[in-house]
Amino acid sequence: MSVVARVALGVVGVVLAVLVLDAAVRTFLLPRVAKVRLSTWIARGVGRVFGLLTPASQPYQRRDRVLSMYPPTLLLGYQASWLVLTLVAFACLFGAAGTSSAARAFELSGSSLFTLGTTAAVGGAQLVLCYVEAGIGLTLLALLIAFIPTLYSAFQRREISVSRLNVRAGVPATPWGILEIAKSVEDFALLDELWREWESWFIEVGETHTTLTILNFYRTPIRGQTWIGSATAVLDAAALYNSAVDLPASPTAGLCIRSGWLTLRALADYFRIDYPLHPDRAHRISVTREEFEIVLDHLERSGVPILEDHSAAWRDYVGWRVNYDAILEDLHVRFTCPRLDWRIAGTEALVEPSNRRGTHHWTSEETSA
Repeated sequence: MSVVARVALGVVGVVLAVLVLDAAVRTFLLPRVAKVRLSTWIARGVGRVFGLLTPASQPYQRRDRVLSMYPPTLLLGYQASWLVLTLVAFACLFGAAGTSSAARAFELSGSSLFTLGTTAAVGGAQLVLCYVEAGIGLTLLALLIAFIPTLYSAFQRREISVSRLNVRAGVPATPWGILEIAKSVEDFALLDELWREWESWFIEVGETHTTLTILNFYRTPIRGQTWIGSATAVLDAAALYNSAVDLPASPTAGLCIRSGWLTLRALADYFRIDYPLHPDRAHRISVTREEFEIVLDHLERSGVPILEDHSAAWRDYVGWRVNYDAILEDLHVRFTCPRLDWRIAGTEALVEPSNRRGTHHWTSEETSA
């Protein structure tokens, strides 16, 4: 092999090895938002496969079961891709170090990467490469093993509040359900406890779901519930309480909403979701006035005190909802979460978005499947 060819192989090998180490460190260890191209390419590739397996024509429950396997498959995809690239990188380096053939270079690389010791190195350069590759292989494995407990700890903390919401809102969580249950125990002051819990929840999600972005794709294990839907229900309940309920507005509810939209903006910035930087009541929201009136009528029938001036309540509600509406609508589609249909207040009927603008009714038969 000519000197030029050996130098070229060496450069390719070093570049590939650096790319793998950079992706592993920034994906698993860096405690800040980071766009890692190699990890993004792997995620898109795995995502396309799951997209083919879960067409919009399938029932939501079936898609949900398949998509629940996406995050663990992606983690294994990271590890497998990094190991393969490391194998190729050091095969190039062994070729640059003077192995007799490409087969011999790959044999040495595989033996070193998986610490098999089945092939002996010849010369000092090859011996050094064997030790370095073995160290990288063990490091990649250790990173994955150490990353999983951190990942699942953050997932469990997220889901604890989602599970608790079942008591306060039912399954699936609805904003009017939160207010109805508060009315049923005759203590709206208890809602302040809920607003504070979810204010902290949003703060933690804003940190964990932008640094450990794979968490966004982990699905809530409770049938009929999603973490995005639960967050939407809490934000809408706080907005309804401060805009339409005939009781003094709650500053705690307002802080919960603010915490929510700041977290959602952080997620939107990472996933490059468009949203109004300076929203006002002139911006259109996904909830219509008709749907709003249906919910108010339902709450009135449930005994929740509602303001007589529904027009003023609607204007105030829009003023709250416009801060997080566009982002939540995108996240419902992006993560395949059923969207609540306000027109069927008090039931378990949901709407599943089949595309970014369309919707599909999720019937009661599907929710009980």
